[in-house]
Amino acid sequence: MAIKVKPIRTEADYEAALAEIEAMWGAKSGTPRGDRLDVLATLIDAHEALHYPMDPPDPVEARRQSRLMASSPHATEDQAFVDAISDVKLK
Repeated sequence: MAIKVKPIRTEADYEAALAEIEAMWGAKSGTPRGDRLDVLATLIDAHEALHYPMDPPDPVEARRQSRLMASSPHATEDQAFVDAISDVKLK
C-alpha cells in the first residue's frame, strides 16, 4: 500500500501535518499508520529546519544545563533523552 503524502508548502499544510501527527501519535512502527507517521514526521522536520532554524546553543549555558541535569533526581531519564536527540546536527 502506497503512502500518499504531499510536500509541506504553506503554513496551512504545516498545521495540517502537525494535527495529523498528533492524531496518529503512538502508532505502532511497521504498520501503515506507523509508516505514515514516520514520513510525516520527516517532512515536518525538514520544513522546520528550513523555516524555523535554531541557533546553536551558547556553550556556557549548555554546560550549565548539563551540570544541572547531572545533579537532577531524574538524571538517568534526562540523559536518556539527551542521548536520544544528540545526533541532531546544529548549524
